Amino acid sequence: MRNVAKLGAFLLSALFAFSSFGAFAADAVPLERAPDTMQARVMGCAACHGARGEGTDNDYFPRLSGKPAGYLYNQLLAFRDGRRKYPPMNYLLAYLPDAYLKQIADYFASERPPFPPPAPVKVDTKTLDLGKTLVAKGDTARKVPACVSCHGAAMTGMEPAIPGLLGLHADYLSAQLGAWRYGTRSTVAPDCMAQVSKLLNDRDITAIAAYLASLPAPADPVPVAAGSLRMPLACGSVHN
Repeated sequence: MRNVAKLGAFLLSALFAFSSFGAFAADAVPLERAPDTMQARVMGCAACHGARGEGTDNDYFPRLSGKPAGYLYNQLLAFRDGRRKYPPMNYLLAYLPDAYLKQIADYFASERPPFPPPAPVKVDTKTLDLGKTLVAKGDTARKVPACVSCHGAAMTGMEPAIPGLLGLHADYLSAQLGAWRYGTRSTVAPDCMAQVSKLLNDRDITAIAAYLASLPAPADPVPVAAGSLRMPLACGSVHN
């Protein structure tokens, strides 16, 4: 029931917030409207992702703030265009133009609310150690690249479009890796995350998700500069 209530709040606030889309129509001059600020426009996001994109206690609504704007923009396009499927997001973004989505992405990328403390670890030590190994070193025998090779040593991501993985719940991380593996989440080709996820088994995914969720944020949790990391795979979302 709690999730149903949150979804209802999400949709109601979304209808209000995105009504400011009228600012993009040159001939729309209503007598009264809410202030046309980014804070007002993103109220539709706040019910699930927090007012500043900091995330909430719901495992499946991720933190947005501080991620590279290119990554956030790509995800908004993916929801709008159906490459990612979640009906409330698909419905909310269905008719929003690229320029509007770019402004939303830039807004959340610039926000820097504090990170929550890491969640308590819910797996055994061997599983957590496996996660640490896969994140830091990968598995050469299975051609699994290390997560740090694309997402950075501090897991803060890389400009312009590789996301940070800090401040996310283990269940969310596990669900996304599973979605990549089974093809229910995709991006423009070459889809590097789909390639990597298909090399992982269930225990690998549980271990990676648990380890990442246990990491504290560094003192300066910003994405590294574009080109700082030599990525082991070509990723279409980075180059498009």
